This record gives sequence, structure tokens and C-alpha cells, in this order.
Amino acid sequence: MKILSSAVWIVLLAISPAQAAEPYPEIKWEALVPKGWDPARDLKNLNLGSLQDSDPRAMEALDKLKAMWDNAPAEPALNGRKIRLAGYALPLERKDGKVTEFLLVPYYGACIHSPPPPANQIIHAKSSRPLAGVKMMEPLWVHGTLTVQRGETTWGVAGYRLTVERIAPYEAAPKK
Repeated sequence: MKILSSAVWIVLLAISPAQAAEPYPEIKWEALVPKGWDPARDLKNLNLGSLQDSDPRAMEALDKLKAMWDNAPAEPALNGRKIRLAGYALPLERKDGKVTEFLLVPYYGACIHSPPPPANQIIHAKSSRPLAGVKMMEPLWVHGTLTVQRGETTWGVAGYRLTVERIAPYEAAPKK
């Protein structure tokens, strides 16, 4: 009998029985961040509020933060999982008004502002067929298979790759 790691159990426990029956269970962006990863760990002793933009310590802190975010760890328990995730699209490859590659990010404006989100919050999505309806910074649901695969793009470092099976316009779940 194989014993599952605590990370795998955390991911499994985060899925309800109804989600498990779905071919593409919904995950939240928080699931992409390994437990215990603290992106600000090395900056906690620095009072950023007291620094001017031109201060060399501010530039050093920004460089350090960018390096930490570009190397942000992915959650290995999600490798190879079929998922459904809502996010904002940043098209990378367009042909005849359709998209085959895009970045999926958790919030509006991510990657087009500096700095981009951590690598574990950027997904490089690829489709084998051109997709209509993928527009710049428009929210959508993306269904596919997630793999832990780091990749550099013009807009930021992606910590994951998603093989897109289908997309759908974003609609929030009804409030109870």
C-alpha cells in the first residue's frame, strides 16, 4: 500500500464528492501554491513604506521579489490532473481571430503590469485547435489537463502548463 504525501491529501480533501464526479473538477488558484510557501519571507525585515522608488534598497528588494516569484514552486500533487479553473486570459498566439496559446492568470491586469504574479499563479495554456472567444483580460472557464512545467514567456514565468480541452464564458456560481 502506497502512502500519499500530505500535499496529495490536502488536494484530495479540497475536492468535494460532487467535484470528484466531474470530469474536470473545479480548483481554486490557492491550490496551485504549495502549503508553507511564503513569497515575502526574505522581505519581512525591510520597511518598504520608508523607501523611495529611487532608493537602491527598494530596487534590490524588487529584484529579490522578482527572482523569488519567477522561481515560485508549483504544487506537485496537481501534476497530470484534469481541472476546471476560472481566470483571465492573456492571448499569446492568434490566428484569424482565434487563439491557440494564452496565459491564464488569477486577476485582471496580471502580467500586463509589473511585476507579474508568481510563477505558481501563471498557467501557460495551449490548445491543439484554435479557440474562439479568448479575449485579452476577459474572464473564462478553462478545462484541461494541468502539468507542472515551468516556461518563460514575454509576460512572465509560468509554473504550469495546461492542455486545453475546452473553454467557456465565465459565469459566477449563484449565491446561496
